[in-house]
Amino acid sequence: MSLLVVGSVAFDSVETPFGKAEEVLGGSATYFSTSASYFTEVKLVAVVGDDFPEEHVDFLKSREIDVKGLQRSSGKTFRWKGRYDFDLNQAHTLDTQLNVFASFKPQIPEEYKDAEYVFLANIDPVLQLEVLKQVRKPKFVACDTMNFWIEGKPDELKETLKYVDLLTINEGEARELAKEPNLVLAAKKILSYGPKTLIVKRGEYGSLMFSDSGIFSAPAYPLESVFDPTGAGDSFAGGFMGYLSNIGNISDGSIRQAIIFGSVMASFNVEDFSLNGMKDLNYKEIEERFKEFKRLTHFEDL
Repeated sequence: MSLLVVGSVAFDSVETPFGKAEEVLGGSATYFSTSASYFTEVKLVAVVGDDFPEEHVDFLKSREIDVKGLQRSSGKTFRWKGRYDFDLNQAHTLDTQLNVFASFKPQIPEEYKDAEYVFLANIDPVLQLEVLKQVRKPKFVACDTMNFWIEGKPDELKETLKYVDLLTINEGEARELAKEPNLVLAAKKILSYGPKTLIVKRGEYGSLMFSDSGIFSAPAYPLESVFDPTGAGDSFAGGFMGYLSNIGNISDGSIRQAIIFGSVMASFNVEDFSLNGMKDLNYKEIEERFKEFKRLTHFEDL
């Protein structure tokens, strides 16, 4: 089944305690698409400037990502510059240049409008809702957001949440959105806004899923080397949505398995800068790490 993602394609400049990378390929839709492409057919909608090199488009195509929805505009591509200290859960933004992304108006190609699975990456909630008006009858819609929209457009965000099945945000954003310090109570309040499921991303501590069926906790994969956490949340979402799209099932059990596949893809992503940790994987490596996740959390009921 096909999967549609609408988000950003960008150039990132990142510095961590373990090195730095300048003007590398990034953006929410890029990380998401690359991760999801190991599971399903991905259709990408984003915008880039006339400075965007063809080699990056060729890379996306090499992952069999459909780029008919990648718009080119006159100007420069979106750029983000950030730094991580030893607390890799916290990004320090040094510079953001929206460039052509500032006037981005997603146009969904006709052949994308029947996508059964839709992911609305971290963009203006008004644009997220505009996307949903363009697609026909998606089976499952998930979205991401951030504190910038929670603080700047809370009413518009809550309107969008009425039409999504799942929201994925980090722990601080969940508390801020609900205006509730207790995470369990915050989750309950967010679910009342419309989503049937909430996934709270907790960085190196894993993730929590909240739904009517209860709470599910998944650890992060313990890694010896973490070089760059940029894009980890989008890689998680790509693995999660890619797996659901692949199996065509959105039961509670399927969603729990999808969370583990999302965690697997995020773990590969953070092992190198940009997309280097994911670009040359094979499915056997993904499957083996999934099995290691199962062993990590398994115990006998004595």
